[in-house]
Amino acid sequence: MIPRARLLSSLAGMLLLLLAIPAAQQTAPRLDQVLTSPAAFEDSRLKSPRDLDHPYTFTPDYASKDAWLARRTALRQQVLVAEGLWPLPEKTPLNAVIHGKVDRDGYTIENVFFASYPGHYVTGNLYRPKGATANGKHPAVLSPYGHWKDGRFFGRTDEEARQQVEKGAEKTFESAKFPEQARCVMLARLGYVVFHYDLVGYADSQQIQHREGFTDAEAELRLQSFMGLQSWNSVRALDFLTSLPDVDATRVGVTGASGGGTQTIILDATDDRPVVSFPAVMVSGAMQGGCICENTSLLRIGTNNIEIAATFAPKPMGMSAANDWTKDIMTLGLPELKKIYGLFGAQDKVLARKFEFEHNYNQVAREVMYNWFDTQLALGHQPTPIVEQPFVPAPRAELTVFNAAHPLPKDASDAAGLRKEMTRASNAQLATLAKDPAKYRETVSVALRAIVNDPTAAPETIDAVPGTYREQDADGFKVHSALLTRKDGRNNGEVVPTIALLPSKSAQGANTDGAAMKFAAIVIWAHPDGKRSVFESDGHTPVPAVRWLLDQNVAVLSGDVFLTGESQGTRPRIKDDEKFAGYNDGYNRTVMANRVRDLLTLVAFAQRNNSPAIHLVAFEKAGTWALLARALAGTAIAKASLDLAGYDFTQVQQPNDEMMLPGGLKYGGLLGFAPAFNNATGTTELYRPPTPGVPWLSSALLGPHTTLRPAGAKPDSAQMVRWLMQRE
Repeated sequence: MIPRARLLSSLAGMLLLLLAIPAAQQTAPRLDQVLTSPAAFEDSRLKSPRDLDHPYTFTPDYASKDAWLARRTALRQQVLVAEGLWPLPEKTPLNAVIHGKVDRDGYTIENVFFASYPGHYVTGNLYRPKGATANGKHPAVLSPYGHWKDGRFFGRTDEEARQQVEKGAEKTFESAKFPEQARCVMLARLGYVVFHYDLVGYADSQQIQHREGFTDAEAELRLQSFMGLQSWNSVRALDFLTSLPDVDATRVGVTGASGGGTQTIILDATDDRPVVSFPAVMVSGAMQGGCICENTSLLRIGTNNIEIAATFAPKPMGMSAANDWTKDIMTLGLPELKKIYGLFGAQDKVLARKFEFEHNYNQVAREVMYNWFDTQLALGHQPTPIVEQPFVPAPRAELTVFNAAHPLPKDASDAAGLRKEMTRASNAQLATLAKDPAKYRETVSVALRAIVNDPTAAPETIDAVPGTYREQDADGFKVHSALLTRKDGRNNGEVVPTIALLPSKSAQGANTDGAAMKFAAIVIWAHPDGKRSVFESDGHTPVPAVRWLLDQNVAVLSGDVFLTGESQGTRPRIKDDEKFAGYNDGYNRTVMANRVRDLLTLVAFAQRNNSPAIHLVAFEKAGTWALLARALAGTAIAKASLDLAGYDFTQVQQPNDEMMLPGGLKYGGLLGFAPAFNNATGTTELYRPPTPGVPWLSSALLGPHTTLRPAGAKPDSAQMVRWLMQRE
């Protein structure tokens, strides 16, 4: 086994150490082969994928508060990008309508609708306390809900209600029959202004049927999702609530159960205004939410609901659990959250209670929430603990938003119309942003990092799988091969079959003690055929462009990125993936993202060498992966020469296409990501670029370091690599 200290040395030094390893008993028949047998290849990405029932396990091993804050920033950006809310859309006028006041004992109920997007209406009920306050303003609570039948109008049968009372889940028949109303009524009686709003497709929100309209390839490419729509509705609901003259915008809480608990933790992660939270029966290391309104591509790659909930720290968060997927909250969920809250010295600001009832937001759980909010907002109600009081339920007719006097507005649109408006608004927003190239680059860079979900790999985290090193002599050069892997704590088990062709000048003049070889440069070679493409068909003779590089004392590094060359296999996908890509791509990187990630692994590995420069050359559809990798690698790559082969994401027709990149069209297509590497020190040539599909991709935005070569015939590989070695 190679000593760890030497594994952390330069690329060339590490490869020279291979000379001390006994040669393999079986000589590979081709110089481009790494594996001695197919069984030698084990990539964790080809095993069982993660899914909503088996997400990433959150281990809060952060050494300091600053380390967690850095992770929190990246995680919040990931959530916003996944939901199509990066950058945050323009907040158009709500044009809220409030009508139909119902007077009750200590509170009133009003009906509300407003436009979260032009043509899309959020509906709900506004509960207000009657009592006055010293400053005329009340604390407020935003209250989403889950998949209860009929939503806000949910009501059990009389027999079901009596059973809830008999079990001790509810104390009164009325609360048992109408638990959604009960929560809002009691909060209003305690002095809160409460907005109880609809899931899309439930109760009065009937413009778009639940689970429909956002499952095709274009929705993925534009990051338009059912979940993103509901999250934006929550943001706008918070805008509405805090705009009311009787609301204290500095004292706002959020609480919902089940799917409403999902909306609660997502709003907490994306909006700074809530100051206290209570997601009920949702925070869990098990099931993450089973509906498309709780899933979207990119959202939970490398994370889960516990870590997403932790982004709220150190603000107070309470939770309830039941005999469902949250049943282990006291041993899986709360301890992890307490560790994060402990970084702020605020362990007492997170609380969980487990009850022996079915999935619910029943009275015993609601009373925990009332007391939690009261304590954290220092409202000081007496006597304590607060106990829910009986109430007279409002009939459905009184809670219904649209009626003859207040019909659904004429501009109300369906999913197709809304998505057209979302696309128009997003394009207009990015066009405006493009007028400030620095801000555009920053915005797109954050988006791309979240889309690929690849934190920058430190060179020392790149390792070789023990037992896979091999060195072979060739005609005037040497070939070193290995399976490379990352050891960054989150993605162990991913491997990239890799070869390095070392020029004879350096190989013969290297020190025998493992000192770094002195290459003129390292060129990373990316091709759809993987590392096999550096050789002629015989597998031994370098192609002319590679031979020329070797003659210039340049090392060539090439690998079989995910599902190419020796990295063959069938990417496992979860059940129901064909119905909605977010069930798979919300927990696992896409093929495209994995290929970009593998190229970045090669870049980090090349950085171990003390060479003057690292260059990147890519051919055909590998140019697409390489452009994205170049944008993420920044100054690690000195120059890049990339053939894009006219490709753009408009060619993707199916959500599971191997070239699918969620968000690929939202940010302007493939060339929309090119400005992200304009701040690099080197230059880039793009051959056969696609025709830009948006007007904002000007030469000024691309910058002086990026050259678009005229579209035409396939570029000559020798021309491409010779340009890399030209002095500026």
